[in-house]
Amino acid sequence: METMMRWVAGAGVGFWRACAVTAVTMLVPALWAAAVVLAVLWVEDPWTWIPLFVVAGVGTLGLSRPVCRWVRALVTRWTGTVVPPGYREPPPVTQLSTGFWWNGYTYAKTAKQAREEQEWRHKLRDPATWRDLRFVEIVALTAGVASMIPLVGIALAALGFATSSYVAGGAGLLVGIGSSPYGWRLLEPVAVRFLRPPAVTSLTERVSELTAQRADTTIAQAAEIRRIERDLHDGAQARLVALGLSLATAEKLMDTDPRQAKALLQEARTGAATSLTELRELVRGINPPVLNERGLADAVRAFALDSPLEITVDAEPLTLDPPIESAVYFAIVELVTNAIRHASATSASISIVRSAGALGIVVEDNGRGGAAVRPGGGLEGLQRRLAAFDGTITTTSPAGGPTRVTMTVPCESS
Repeated sequence: METMMRWVAGAGVGFWRACAVTAVTMLVPALWAAAVVLAVLWVEDPWTWIPLFVVAGVGTLGLSRPVCRWVRALVTRWTGTVVPPGYREPPPVTQLSTGFWWNGYTYAKTAKQAREEQEWRHKLRDPATWRDLRFVEIVALTAGVASMIPLVGIALAALGFATSSYVAGGAGLLVGIGSSPYGWRLLEPVAVRFLRPPAVTSLTERVSELTAQRADTTIAQAAEIRRIERDLHDGAQARLVALGLSLATAEKLMDTDPRQAKALLQEARTGAATSLTELRELVRGINPPVLNERGLADAVRAFALDSPLEITVDAEPLTLDPPIESAVYFAIVELVTNAIRHASATSASISIVRSAGALGIVVEDNGRGGAAVRPGGGLEGLQRRLAAFDGTITTTSPAGGPTRVTMTVPCESS
């Protein structure tokens, strides 16, 4: 009995899924069917059919991408299979010194005009657009037809019972109920086979992604070198120069004014200690010694002890590749610093867990929230730096807090 109830429940779910597949996959055929009906019934001159079919063609082009998006969503929701979209990203719209906007194809007077013209030009030149057009035809003839079987069966059953044709009604009911659990299942293999982007497209996107990551890494390295040079020039170098001058002056005054020479030597000693402290801070900012000596977990705990926030750290000892270890450490430091500067947080928690070949980091604070990834912002820079290791970052920060940032970095540890 329990098995029968589960099968009936599955048939009910399958029927509604078949209805959803039919509604999505038959949109384009319904559009063309409506155009043909209008042409046959209400248009006498065959030449006036052309505008109807032009409208149907434009409608097909406009519906193809939404239909494919809905198919991907249904497949992911029902089966867990993710079909990547594979659409090319349009080039950025930039303003020139002349005041005009360049969208990668033509010039425009305003950014809005540039984006509008870029949208349709880019869509027509994107191979994925023509893949979508092909897919809406294929899916209608395969998964669409299959999903209509339960609907047709139920419709025949209703018609048969309404006209007292009980044999036809019973047969239709049997077909409708029997095919309901399976009528929608053809959608997944069809989508995987015909909607997934080709390997060449995936490789091209990966090459573009790696090129962008390399450029970001080069820019970040150059900025870091400039920062180190600036800190050395304005801090330790200036103090060392002053130290040399003080020692030279003290050497000259050693015989004539020993008291003044002693005072200069004391100032030189103070300056040397200050320079040493600055150099240690600079080295700690480049690569903290505790990170090399004791690993990521202890380095984060040491940072938490020095932080003005009340921070709880949940982390196990891990041995990671030095580049990943350094990137994760400074990402945590930046997130906590942002919580202090911008969110007025008083406490935070840091969790570092490794599972299934990936390192998961969660940083949460009790600040006022409202953090978001903005162009040129700190979170966007953090996202780019983690992308160099195929890492991802997810931010949840409602107004009023709390802010929760989750980072995932693929890695192997020993």
